[in-house]
Amino acid sequence: MTTLINETKTNRGNVAALMVALLAACVAFQLNASMLSPALVTMGNELHTDQAVIGLSQTWFFTAAALFSLFLPRLSDIVGRKKILLGMMLLMAVGSVIAAMAPDVTWLFVGRIVQGVSGPTVPLCLIMLRSAVNNPRKYGALMGLITAVNGGVAGVDSFVGGYFAEHFGFRSIFWLMVGLAIVAMALIAILAGESKPAAGTTMDWLGVFFIVIAVGALLTALNEGSKLVGAFSSGTLMLAIGLIVVAAAAFAAFWAVEKRSKEPMVETIHLRRRSTWAPLLTTTLAMTGIFAVINGIVPAYVQAAAPGFGVGPTEMSLMILTPYALLGWVFGPISGRLAPVLGYTKVLRIGMLGSIAALAIIAFFGLSSLPLMIVGTALLGIMYAGTVNIMLNGLGVVLSPAGNPGFLPGMNAGAFNLGAGLSFLVLPAVLVATSALGDAKASYLTVVVVGLAITVAAFAASLLIPNPLEAEVEK
Repeated sequence: MTTLINETKTNRGNVAALMVALLAACVAFQLNASMLSPALVTMGNELHTDQAVIGLSQTWFFTAAALFSLFLPRLSDIVGRKKILLGMMLLMAVGSVIAAMAPDVTWLFVGRIVQGVSGPTVPLCLIMLRSAVNNPRKYGALMGLITAVNGGVAGVDSFVGGYFAEHFGFRSIFWLMVGLAIVAMALIAILAGESKPAAGTTMDWLGVFFIVIAVGALLTALNEGSKLVGAFSSGTLMLAIGLIVVAAAAFAAFWAVEKRSKEPMVETIHLRRRSTWAPLLTTTLAMTGIFAVINGIVPAYVQAAAPGFGVGPTEMSLMILTPYALLGWVFGPISGRLAPVLGYTKVLRIGMLGSIAALAIIAFFGLSSLPLMIVGTALLGIMYAGTVNIMLNGLGVVLSPAGNPGFLPGMNAGAFNLGAGLSFLVLPAVLVATSALGDAKASYLTVVVVGLAITVAAFAASLLIPNPLEAEVEK
């Protein structure tokens, strides 16, 4: 009995220590995106460029994150999850240094791309947690706590980002990121254990090459396509079409390689299953519809003197981004605990419907009323950051094939970053295209409505996701 009690205490202590390390990594990663949200306008001013270019720096960060997310979780199964997580934190710090010292927007792009190596931080942390926690209820609650960070660090990040941008310039934010990445590295090195479930397996680098080329070409094609908005160019159109052809050919080559490989990155039979493509489609659509709205469009509108409310960066963060992130942080563990009991997909769909309602409030009422804008974004914090985001991350882990635990979380992380990049690509392009009509408020309304429509499509896709019965408790 004494031995059993001691083992239980040790296990609890190990899990608690692991949680500290994983939360530090997730917080450090999340700051790469959310802390910059209130600083985008300042970044454009200090680097003497417009918001479209600054938005493109966000797109390239998420593009890099999407590409590295495709294979790093699988590589971590082979060479060690702790080792890969430490490497991602190190490169995050290096990218932050480059961005902090950037003399122009080109070097800002370089820094953001290097930071993008940390893309699969959250799913890798969830995989490490799942290997340490077997109880579905406990895993759900801890998963919710970790994943809630992905919606913002309890609102503190947005407030600090806005304050630093307003008083010390955007570079100070990147230096803060450097310090936090170093702290995360130290905690991971000391508190996290190593695991290599696929040790001895050969990494399918040829498959990695083709899938990265396919996704990279597709994202670049979308980027080129966005330039056609309001400024048609036959050369740009042909380049975009050529990149789409390259993407299709690369994916066909990837499929052929995976069918013939003795140790494929992913078995093609898994790609055909609804448990794979349905959550990936839902994640991509949800992020495309929502991410730039809360992290770019709404903050810009609230800060604009006309037709917005003329609120400063710090005050905007306190009113909009902080409640959004704080409510996501609070409700994340709650939805995570409910998922094994009510069902992951049911909780996901409740969150999707709530997110649609929140976007409707922002579009049709919030653009004319600051209090209702705050209500809409707060509801989005509960339903998206605290529910949808949690369930989509969780489903990537619990629906992954037992023999390849890093496969679906990695692909899903790629879908998150792909959707985020698309969001900062598509929605600002809509804003630019409609602003030519001369009615700024109508332009913002159009953008949010487009985001709403894409989110409705995400809800429809979520209806196709199967229930992860093994991760749920019997009713």
